[in-house]
Amino acid sequence: MTHVNITSRKLFLILFLLVLPIVIKAEQKGLEEQLRKVIANKKAQIGIAVIINSKDTITINNDARYPMMSVFKLHQALAVADYCEKKGLSFDTSIYIRKADLKTDTYSPLRDLYPDGEISLPIKELLEYTLHLSDNNACDILFLQTGGTEATDHYIRTNLGMRHFAIKATEDEMHQDKNKCYLNWSTPLETVRMIELLLNVPLFDDEYQKFIKTTMMSCETGKDRLARPLQGNKAILGHKTGTGDRNDKGQIIGMNDVGFVYLPDGQSYTIAVFIKDSEESEAATARIIADISKTVYRHVTNNSHE
Repeated sequence: MTHVNITSRKLFLILFLLVLPIVIKAEQKGLEEQLRKVIANKKAQIGIAVIINSKDTITINNDARYPMMSVFKLHQALAVADYCEKKGLSFDTSIYIRKADLKTDTYSPLRDLYPDGEISLPIKELLEYTLHLSDNNACDILFLQTGGTEATDHYIRTNLGMRHFAIKATEDEMHQDKNKCYLNWSTPLETVRMIELLLNVPLFDDEYQKFIKTTMMSCETGKDRLARPLQGNKAILGHKTGTGDRNDKGQIIGMNDVGFVYLPDGQSYTIAVFIKDSEESEAATARIIADISKTVYRHVTNNSHE
């Protein structure tokens, strides 16, 4: 296949997904009603988007700006892959990490393992830390090497055509000022559209793309959210979570989970659940996401048993 044909196909698929209509057939309307019941009377702002089999789309409360928290590390991973391809770099390329890069007052398994820094690690290992474990220091090290939040925002906005999102603050900046957590936002639908592109469109070298998808499938965070009702169901989940601290009002700034699900019967769906300013407990907020996940899974599989 020629480069022109590949480029044309990529452009067509991106445009197709960007203009993907919100199709609410009778059965999709039923799912929407079920989801609205799940989130009724919850003390939080909850946004949901689901695309089933890359066509049927459901959104609930999609117009708000939801703080992404660590979900933006998925956006970053795509931008890092594009950066590597343009620079002719392999994911095996090493980055030198100074002790000063390993902030002590943030969540970082990387720092816990290498507290003194002064080491070199390959890009793919840093991506595993960000996607697999949601490491904050690894995230900011990658920002430092690839042009910062501006470069990631520009890639998603320009190359993928996304508009209803923003990435403006690093993990360290959000930690220093909790209000900056609201600067990194997305609508649920914009995030699932981005995931659809990751799954269905050749964005960059296939090796990079497969690595990101595979790493999402081994995510260790948020097992009480999207993953909870899928355990033991032979469903394959790839996802990225995001969790915020409480704001000055005592609300959880954001608790999120976004990803894709492959089912044994060949069906699939992408899903984003964003919860903003929750007055519920951490466990109750996570349970909302799990209940949404269970509702969508049952709808797609027509499975009504526990």
